[in-house]
Amino acid sequence: MAQPLAFILDVPETPGDQGRDPSPYDESEVHDSFQQLIQEQSQCAAQEGLELQQREREVTGSSQQTLWRPEGTQSTATLRILASMPSRTIGRSRGAIISQYYNRTVQLRRRSSRPLLGNFVHSARPSLRLYDLELDPTAREEEEKQSLLVKELQSLAVAQRDHMLRGMPLSLAEKRSLREKSRTPRGKWRGQPGSGGVCSCCGRLRYACVLALHSLGLALLSALQALMPWRYALKRIGGQFGSSVLSYFLFLKTLLAFNALLLLLLVAFIMGPQVAFPPALPGPAPVCTGLELLTGAGCFTHTVMYYGHYSNATLNQPCGSPLDGSQCTPRVGGLPYNMPLAYLSTVGVSFFITCITLVYSMAHSFGESYRVGSTSGIHAITVFCSWDYKVTQKRASRLQQDNIRTRLKELLAEWQLRHSPRSVCGRLRQAAVLGLVWLLCLGTALACAVAVHVFSEFMIQSPEAVGQEAVLLVLPLVVGLLNLGAPYLCRVLAALEPHDSPVLEVYVAICRNLILKLAILGTLCYHWLGRRVGVLQGQCWEDFVGQELYRFLVMDFVLMLLDTLFGELVWRIISEKKLKRRRKPEFDIARNVLELIYGQTLTWLGVLFSPLLPAVQIIKLLLVFYVKKTSLLANCQAPRRPWLASHMSTVFLTLLCFPAFLGAAVFLCYAVWQVKPSSTCGPFRTLDTMYEAGRVWVRHLEAAGPRVSWLPWVHRYLVENTFFVFLVSALLLAVIYLNIQVVRGQRKVICLLKEQISNEGEDKIFLINKLHSIYERKEREERSRVGTTEEAAAPPALLTDEQDA
Repeated sequence: MAQPLAFILDVPETPGDQGRDPSPYDESEVHDSFQQLIQEQSQCAAQEGLELQQREREVTGSSQQTLWRPEGTQSTATLRILASMPSRTIGRSRGAIISQYYNRTVQLRRRSSRPLLGNFVHSARPSLRLYDLELDPTAREEEEKQSLLVKELQSLAVAQRDHMLRGMPLSLAEKRSLREKSRTPRGKWRGQPGSGGVCSCCGRLRYACVLALHSLGLALLSALQALMPWRYALKRIGGQFGSSVLSYFLFLKTLLAFNALLLLLLVAFIMGPQVAFPPALPGPAPVCTGLELLTGAGCFTHTVMYYGHYSNATLNQPCGSPLDGSQCTPRVGGLPYNMPLAYLSTVGVSFFITCITLVYSMAHSFGESYRVGSTSGIHAITVFCSWDYKVTQKRASRLQQDNIRTRLKELLAEWQLRHSPRSVCGRLRQAAVLGLVWLLCLGTALACAVAVHVFSEFMIQSPEAVGQEAVLLVLPLVVGLLNLGAPYLCRVLAALEPHDSPVLEVYVAICRNLILKLAILGTLCYHWLGRRVGVLQGQCWEDFVGQELYRFLVMDFVLMLLDTLFGELVWRIISEKKLKRRRKPEFDIARNVLELIYGQTLTWLGVLFSPLLPAVQIIKLLLVFYVKKTSLLANCQAPRRPWLASHMSTVFLTLLCFPAFLGAAVFLCYAVWQVKPSSTCGPFRTLDTMYEAGRVWVRHLEAAGPRVSWLPWVHRYLVENTFFVFLVSALLLAVIYLNIQVVRGQRKVICLLKEQISNEGEDKIFLINKLHSIYERKEREERSRVGTTEEAAAPPALLTDEQDA
């Protein structure tokens, strides 16, 4: 590429300028009119004669002038103009960058407006000879500009200085050098005027405290990042296995955040107050045998883990939970804490916050994955713009290479799928096989639901013997085996149907597994709220449902470990040792994701009956992360058909929101509004329904006096009124719809902007070709004028000889 011209700015000095040192004020004036001076000097240089190299080139026609020519066939003038374009000079001149940011720091430091130099005559302008500014500066001039920039950075605040340094298009080494040079040393910190320049002890102490706190904060942040299980593993998984497998671990990370938020609210407003005012136990505490870790019963029963431990008292005084169903009378005075109302309100508010967070996450993920309208040029962007030049460690650079290589494989595979359509006969054959496999999978899901219903009825008719808690694990074990075996059967059936796209194959597998999970969970919900409530009359059925959900979570985790051990590790050993194959099993994304959604649905179903169930789910998710990560890196291979999982996170969050969370919300609403609570345990033991706790509280407020009369009005018209519930639901749906429309509008705007960029590029090509033709015409005219002048200046004798010859 042609080098840019070096314009030396030489302005005559005035007598008043001699012997005067440059000041920041003069520098600011110089740089404020820097562009104008460059334009004047360039015009003068062009008028004095900017010689262009002559190129022998024939122009065949005017129609060819509108076509774009490569840079190797352009004239020297055109090449110089192209080299001086802003789009080709960005980032090339380090001195220009430093000078540009010096001007910015001067403007930040001094906001007063000054007249431009263009408003004065040349004699009144400050001299530029001492600065020797050039468009292409040397190393010495760069050092001078850098020193001026350092001085201006020292005059800025720390926040403005850091922001300015972060925005500079320089390397990290140069930014560190500028930061070190612009940092104010301790010795320059002076005391008050008149202290004789002695360093202030208070200033030094304050500076040391600030540095110590800053270092402590950085150390704590580094320690917190080191404790996160996904700090380094996600990059490694994404580099070796691609975005499809990475989406599973990102979804697991999202579930951890949801459960942490839910647990925080439950601990703060339900478990914490109950631990501060513990109720009296109905009898001696049972001895723990270790089996409670699997069954959830035994010594765990009379703890804050389950619904039956919480009292129906006002927690402002020590009061035992009466066994006869009567309510504890609160002490006069003090701040009352109504436990039934707090229990119901906390569960409701936590579900509402989870709903808002889910909807926001789903909308944000939808916007991120569907915002770009087309992927044209993404291959070139991945090749030339994906490398992170801040990476210096060998391990990190290797991970980045793996990421880029896997990304290119996914993009090329997606491009190949779009350009290889199937014939009509092939599509008909595929549709027939697909329909048959779908019928078999739906039949499998229906058979599993019927089996769960029959076995649960058998368990109700054959109650467990006294002291045999292991019998309680039979139903969770049967359900876990069905959840484990049915997806493998569906996977075998899916091998019969050929899918062109691996993305479609994963989506179909997710739909089939989802139908299976919903059928089983629907049967279990009927078993818990329809059958168990009637069988356990006179007992604490809420504790039984909470323990049952705990057993399902634990059994799901145990079967997942066994599946990882025998399904991945043992299969890899058999494949390598016995079958002598190098191929390892692939990571089943659909089945593993549906297992996460299934476990999270169980957690949401059990929040009302076991407030500590989110803590159990957090521990389970952390263990699942480490187990799956280790098994993936040791026993699995990357997908044989790479594919780009651009919308996978959005699909996962959508499935988590609508079938899972919505179903759990309906289950809990039915339990709160319709099912009669147990009369022997829990905070709602004296009420007909759990929802009656709000009405009782409103009656107490009405009797308290007119000062809180607005609270019963809020409860009557905002909580009990169904119109408000429908209004909130309608607003939520409207927000989702508007967000989808906004994303669609953004995609249309992006397409229009891309089209506008393309049109502007064509306009620039047209203008450059016109400019090239003008220069060629001027060159021809110049050559013809020079030839005419030479003929006119030739001696007459030479002309006579030529005529005689």
